[in-house]
Amino acid sequence: MKYYMMKNTDLEVSALALGTMRIPDKGIDAAEKLIHTALDLDINFIDEADIYGGGTSEEMLGDIFDRNPSLRDKVILQSKAGIVFRNGHRYDMSKSYIVPAVEDSLRRLRTDHLDILLLHRPDVLMDPAEVAEAFDELHKAGKVRYFGVSNQNASQMRLLAKYMHMPIVADQLQFSLLHSGLVDQGIFVNMIDSEATDRDGGTLNYCMLEDIRIQSWSPLQASGWTGTFIDNPKYAKTNEILADLADKYGVSKTAVALAWILRHPAGMQPILGTTSVEHLTESCDATNFTLTNQEWYDLYLAEGRPLP
Repeated sequence: MKYYMMKNTDLEVSALALGTMRIPDKGIDAAEKLIHTALDLDINFIDEADIYGGGTSEEMLGDIFDRNPSLRDKVILQSKAGIVFRNGHRYDMSKSYIVPAVEDSLRRLRTDHLDILLLHRPDVLMDPAEVAEAFDELHKAGKVRYFGVSNQNASQMRLLAKYMHMPIVADQLQFSLLHSGLVDQGIFVNMIDSEATDRDGGTLNYCMLEDIRIQSWSPLQASGWTGTFIDNPKYAKTNEILADLADKYGVSKTAVALAWILRHPAGMQPILGTTSVEHLTESCDATNFTLTNQEWYDLYLAEGRPLP
């Protein structure tokens, strides 16, 4: 496993992170085994959210911390807040929501602090000055060490950063071999092709300029919610190239698909949402090799994407 110092923090984090959205489906014993396997594989970063399982994911992780008293100090713990599934689906980035939401997360997780808190989705009604106040209060109380966002574009982060007294350290965005919007527009600069449409205001470049770590969620998922593209016959050409590269490097197709993300110089951190010990183990091989420029583009072009 490779590690790096997360910019603007004192956190040394693993190149891959373990996501916990699906652990409530497995039961606490299986979830505990998954956490220990991640640590054995030198993954030290756990990604949570208050809405995962309606809070049951955080509760289960808290129970695992209780079972293993030394475990909390071995991991970098991140959670998210801001999506509300109460009286309808909405977003809320008000101080009156964020602060108690974090306190509820800490109670469920049986810990006194989060290493990182992310705002989960953009809230049209967000007052950036109020968010900054919430962050200041949580930080001064020792409840959150660092802050970031999820699914925000460059201008949204720029606006928030104007009011914050500490840097944004991460932006969690969907990115995968089959959901590659972050890089598409940059290839078609000043062209009339549909790929030239700027859908995120240069978020990738902004994150690199401002030392904001991009965390890629659903790194093995096809665009939309159509499931994984690994071994999916709809993506035959991609899987053919993945298989060839897997044979070359002696790894799984999953590891190759993750290595494709890791190859980008932004240093993205894939969030692994698997609940399978086997899949988690094979995923970690992605950090043991580096795809060539040719191999990266072969995969990028596999499903018929054009190049100018």
